Amino acid sequence: MSSLQDLVEEFARLDDAAVDQLQAIVSDWQILADLSFADLLLFCHDVEADEFLVVAQMRPYTAQTIYYEDLVGQRYQREERPAVARAFGGGEIVRDGDPDWSTGVPVREEAIPVLFDGDVIAVVTREANLSMVRAPSQLELTYLQTANELSSMLAAGTFPYPGEDPERELAPRVGDGLMRIDPKGVVQYASPNAISAYRRLGVVDNIVGRNLGDFDLDDVAVLEALVDGEPLESEVEARGAVVLRRLLPLTRDHDVLGGLMLIREVTELRRHERLLLYKDATIREIHHRVKNNLQTVASLLRLQSRRLQSEEARNALGESVRRISSIALVHETLSQDSRQRVSFDKVAQRLVDMLGTGLTNPEHPVHMALEGTAGELPAEVATPLALVLSELVQNSVEHAFPGRGGRITITLQRRPASLHLEVRDDGVGVPEGWTLDGDANLGLRIASTLVESELGGTLDVRAAADGDGTVCESLLPLPR
Repeated sequence: MSSLQDLVEEFARLDDAAVDQLQAIVSDWQILADLSFADLLLFCHDVEADEFLVVAQMRPYTAQTIYYEDLVGQRYQREERPAVARAFGGGEIVRDGDPDWSTGVPVREEAIPVLFDGDVIAVVTREANLSMVRAPSQLELTYLQTANELSSMLAAGTFPYPGEDPERELAPRVGDGLMRIDPKGVVQYASPNAISAYRRLGVVDNIVGRNLGDFDLDDVAVLEALVDGEPLESEVEARGAVVLRRLLPLTRDHDVLGGLMLIREVTELRRHERLLLYKDATIREIHHRVKNNLQTVASLLRLQSRRLQSEEARNALGESVRRISSIALVHETLSQDSRQRVSFDKVAQRLVDMLGTGLTNPEHPVHMALEGTAGELPAEVATPLALVLSELVQNSVEHAFPGRGGRITITLQRRPASLHLEVRDDGVGVPEGWTLDGDANLGLRIASTLVESELGGTLDVRAAADGDGTVCESLLPLPR
């Protein structure tokens, strides 16, 4: 399905600034839908076809929806949506007295024009099911009164509030808790959830009829924002409870009529966030210590190798040092990030640099090149894969270039559900009849075991097709 921006740009021919205004409305109109107990539809005008196109839709959490199907992309003729046509033409809110029965239930429709730079760029309709109407409670009357005021602000271009960040993942909703306050900060109405949230903060007396300055923990900032007509998001904490509030000033002709305070208790959420931060810090510290311990072991092995007389023993310890260092590289990367994922491209590059420095002979240089990308990998994949890469490169350096230099190319190719690794050299190649199962040295056997048992993949070692060198190719499945 096309996005709002795609539909608007293709059919309504609006510029980027106008599209941004519509995006801002859509990011914040859940409040209007919930307060209105109504579905919201956003219409744009396709001038060429002279039709009205639905580019966005919002259902209320506080009432049963009228439209179970998605209407985005639906087109309407003028005679099918007369209120929308009148709102586009007159630039004023249109409220039809007679209900519409086209959906099978009586629907009251209100069309709200969206003005931008003096032009009507869209129309928002509020569509409420009249069959659900009953004697309203004080809460419902407060909701509807506030919805009417927000509708007027929408038509006047003062809602959504200019400059507000549209990304509000934790922002309180209407059902979380609501307070209606007058221009001086006196509470006119508080929903049961709002009262409960303040009681968690230690406010046990009735808050209705009292000024915010008498009980609110951040009253100065809230009252200043109310006077200035500016929205405000704040968080207060007391007695082990955390409450998130959002103040929406209600205005008309630049005069503040009062304010709507949405309230959400986020105590458990904040507690879990702190536990996660503590857990992340602990995991990073563990990886840091593991890396340090591995480097210490590598240093001890280096000291031990200097005392050995046997060249074979020194080489064996040197290989162990490189394997340990490969694992340490992964843990070092994990210690720098709270996520349990590794940018393997960085690990691979550092590994190639380390092997190039520690293995190659200056008299017979071996040039190593890393191509492609592996992206981010889980730690349980990155650690054995680093060892596999180390063993394959080390094998090429030691066996592909007797008495001469050469080139090794490492290619990483990330696919949707797998990773392709290839280590190619231009050396002497494998002998005729050579097989991985029967003729592989210790390094290749280690690599093969890791690929098959740890990574669930396959490893193929063969002579290059052109007869120039060896190709080590591995295909590894990745968890989605």
